[in-house]
Amino acid sequence: MAEVWFYHLERTGLDQALPELLEKTLQRGWKAIVRSGAPERIEHLDGWLWSYRDDSFLPHAPAGDAAAGRQPILLTTEFDNPNGADALFLVDGAEPGELDGYQRCVVLFDGGDPDQLALARRQWSAAKGQGLSVSYWKQQARGWEKQA
Repeated sequence: MAEVWFYHLERTGLDQALPELLEKTLQRGWKAIVRSGAPERIEHLDGWLWSYRDDSFLPHAPAGDAAAGRQPILLTTEFDNPNGADALFLVDGAEPGELDGYQRCVVLFDGGDPDQLALARRQWSAAKGQGLSVSYWKQQARGWEKQA
């Protein structure tokens, strides 16, 4: 059964937080899917993950890529899991859908956006209602701190 972790972005934006979390996911030997409700976010992340840091990149592809099933990180707006990902990252208010097959679902939301905050609260309640293990992580000056 998947764990659901909620990451409350307050000190940095998604562009700074997501690559760090994806790096940790790959270090575990896991594959990842990043799901957005916005196709333009997928397009942006496709470029960003190659160049977010001068000394590193994250191997990835958008879901339409011919080698999508072999990618360590797949960017998508769809609900399937063609690369057999262990971790699902939800951004821009994307819905989780079925979590079967995932070890972890990570919900990243902007604490300064009332709509994203309200959606994260609804998703938290839904996950708890399904009996899933949920955790809440808040950005602090020294990094992420588990709050609940």
